[in-house]
Order: sequence, then C-alpha cells, then structure tokens
Amino acid sequence: MDYKSCAKRLLTHEDILIVTHRNPDGDTASCAAALCSALRRGGRRAYVFPNRQMSRKLLHYCEKFFAPEDFKPKYTVSVDVADAKLFCLGFEGRVDLCIDHHPSNTHFAGESFIVGERASCAEIVMELIKQINADLTPEEATILYIGLSTDTGCFQYANTDAAAFHAAAELLEAGADNMSVNTAFFRKVSAARLRLESMIYDSIRFYRGGTIAVAVVTLEMLDKAGATEEDADDLAGLAGRCESSLVNITVREKKDGSCRVSVRSGPEVNSCEICAVFGGGGHAMAAGCTVEGSPDHVCELLVRVTEELWK
Repeated sequence: MDYKSCAKRLLTHEDILIVTHRNPDGDTASCAAALCSALRRGGRRAYVFPNRQMSRKLLHYCEKFFAPEDFKPKYTVSVDVADAKLFCLGFEGRVDLCIDHHPSNTHFAGESFIVGERASCAEIVMELIKQINADLTPEEATILYIGLSTDTGCFQYANTDAAAFHAAAELLEAGADNMSVNTAFFRKVSAARLRLESMIYDSIRFYRGGTIAVAVVTLEMLDKAGATEEDADDLAGLAGRCESSLVNITVREKKDGSCRVSVRSGPEVNSCEICAVFGGGGHAMAAGCTVEGSPDHVCELLVRVTEELWK
C-alpha cells in the first residue's frame, strides 16, 4: 500500500472512526484530528474516538472531532498505534486500517500502512491529506505541526531528519501557526510543573559512569508538587539533559502498582530492544513499556537490562 492507495481506501468507506493510543501524545492526537478534518472535507462522515486522557492542550484542538455516543462506525482506523494493547481506554473492537510510523508495529489491523522511516506519524497523515483533498487547511497544518514538533522534541531529537524539516516547512507554507504551538507546548508550564521538575532533577540517578541516567517520578513527588496529569505530560526528556548520559530512562509510578517507562538513547543502545524485554516497543532511539513493581524495583530492572544489551 502506498499513499495514493491508502487514501483511496479511506475514501471508499463511510462512517469512519479514528482511534488513538492511551496516554496520548501530540502525534496520535494531531493525526486523528487532522485526518478527521480532511475526511470530512472529502465528503465522508468521520469522528475521533473520545480519548479522555488527552491533556487540556490537546483537547483544545481535538475535542470538537470526538464521536457522539450514538455514532456507529462502519470502518475503524488507528493512527500512531503500534500494538493493540495500546488502544485508548474504552475502545474495544476491530481496527480495519492501521496508519503508523513505528517499525515495531505488530500488524494487528486488517490492513496496515506503515512508513517506519518517518520521524512522526503526522508526516504520513500530511501526505495522505494531500491525496484526499490536494491541500491542507491552516487548521489541519497547525494540528499536524503539533504532532511533528512534539515527536521530534521541537526538532532536537535524533529522529529529526531532512524530511522532518521539509514537512515543517510545508506545514508553515500551508498556514500552520507555529508560534502558538511552540509557546503552548514548549515554552510555558505551570508553577506545579516547575516544582515537579525541580524534584526530578534533584533525584536523577546515574549508572555506568554517568552514561545511564534514570529519572524516577513517584506519586509522592506529584502530590508534593501539587501536580496533575496535565503537569506530568512529556517528562521523558528530562533525564537526558546531563551531558554525560547516553541512555535516559524515565520511570513514572502509577496508581495501579505499575510504572510507565520511557527510554531515550543514542545509537549505542537500542531503546526498542530494552522495552521489548518488558512487552513494550517503539523506535530505536525512543521507546516505552509498562512494568509491574515499585519505582525502585523497576529502575533496577531497567538498568540491568540496559547494561546487558549494551554492546
């Protein structure tokens, strides 16, 4: 399947539901909203499955596309979802088409369109929209810029390549409001977030001569900072601020007794291989998983596996 045939496949269906992943980031949310907008412009009835875990920032762009309770889809599409285990809370059922950029995708859908070399799924959806409608609206361009910029860490992560910059330029030419996106997602945070970051930086743990940095975020820290889920969004990059670190692990304690783990690395170690040991996945330099146990126990497990896989 190529872009043209994927777009054609979408346009042959009606009553389309678009599904995102749990703990949604900017990429999955933006892909769903922008694709929904484009399908509606293409004459199709389409909605986004209501993902109530979305942050206030993402809801601002996505909530108006949420499906009403009585909507009965005839065709379901997932965006930026690598595994059926990662569907957003509340969604059950079959996915007819998966659109994704994760090389670790498990091909759970009836059909898959996966472009693993793309830094973000937003770049894939951008090309699909051009096939569906020939152009992008300024609103769609702004929404997709969120996905592209957040998945590349505002163009700082190692996955940022020439194609990502070309896509960003094209989105700006289409009317993307990069100033508002950059301010909301990269420049401004709450006072509670600042207090939380202070505690995280103060407690970062170093291993292997400082080349492995682990940030542990406990429920107690969140409580002391007065931080909500909104304030705890996108913590994965903090451990990597130290110049000596090559592998950065963020362990976040969850209320159910498990920990959400994010791994970021350079080419020395494959992040996806580390997370795959625990049933997770992602990209070579950015991956995630969920591990049962206390933060200290999970930290110990992740460091041990990282050192075993480090060649």
